[in-house]
Amino acid sequence: MLTENVSFVSTKDTVKIAIWEVFDNEKSHQRSNDAANKGQNIFLTHGTFSDKKTCLRIAEYLAGFGHHCYIMEWRAHGASSNPKDKFNFETVATYDFAAAFAYLFSELKLSNLHCVTHSGGGACLTMFLIQHPHYIDKINSVSMFACQVYGAIVSPKNHFKIVAAKLFTRLFGYIPAKKLKLGPINENYYTMNQWYEWNLHKNFHSSFIEQNDIDANGIKKSAFDSNRQQSAADSEFFDYRQYMPTITTPIYAISAKGDKFISPTQGCLSLFNDFNQPTNNSSPNNNFVNNNSPNNNSANVFREYALSHGDLDDYNHSRILNSRPAAKEIWPTVAAWIDKHAGRSA
Repeated sequence: MLTENVSFVSTKDTVKIAIWEVFDNEKSHQRSNDAANKGQNIFLTHGTFSDKKTCLRIAEYLAGFGHHCYIMEWRAHGASSNPKDKFNFETVATYDFAAAFAYLFSELKLSNLHCVTHSGGGACLTMFLIQHPHYIDKINSVSMFACQVYGAIVSPKNHFKIVAAKLFTRLFGYIPAKKLKLGPINENYYTMNQWYEWNLHKNFHSSFIEQNDIDANGIKKSAFDSNRQQSAADSEFFDYRQYMPTITTPIYAISAKGDKFISPTQGCLSLFNDFNQPTNNSSPNNNFVNNNSPNNNSANVFREYALSHGDLDDYNHSRILNSRPAAKEIWPTVAAWIDKHAGRSA
């Protein structure tokens, strides 16, 4: 029988973050008695316009195998509290993820963890792990659905759409996600502007961390000095892209051919390639890319789902994670990816 519990953790800036635990009592008990095939712990999170419902169905599916799932809802999303101050993707990575991972590893003392993310959740996980590299070896695997950061502009049409969306959001102050049927959560201009800027400038720059505020040990306290955003030039801000190859956790990156704007395949592949060393033979025309170059990230796998590849659907940004075809052909590959890396030493 599936059980769903919620816990709240406090961030350093005093926001309450909801973490939903989803598990099957009977299946978990069976796996706990199987020393060779123990259940795994899986962290899931959504992107913009979303809440736990985005991850709930696949969490229930994975719980059916005896795994324990933990869904984190971003600040101002779902059951998490609304912050007093404005926030962006990087705020979620810096504060929400930090509080969630401290809870999972320090309070619950988990011995293993796999991550499953959708859209902006993958961008936040990437920033968080670069800020806190000591967690990288604690994560067995990552599955990223429809994640790109600086590669949405694959055509003049997409460039126009982003500029128009930026102007619209700035004018009205937010994106009416409910009316536009993008999801249950409206996003404000400050949150979305970081995504617009990353894609328009094709970079992965921090909004507050300067180059000398981070090193091999992670983010320094100096990064949290007041007025940093106003004092530094854009060229002085830290570029997460430079440190992406340091994330050596095996990554399964999933894209949808029908996702033409938010996370087009070329954009997802661009992000995927930046986790690897520069020498690889990946091609936007390959639906399945296994990076075989001799580097620490050679276990990473990229997969585009499309009718032309013999798959059940071309999918779109939401259906790639939540749809009957996805449940039938994609979720099992995520379960297999988790099982494959269950024995990875931490």
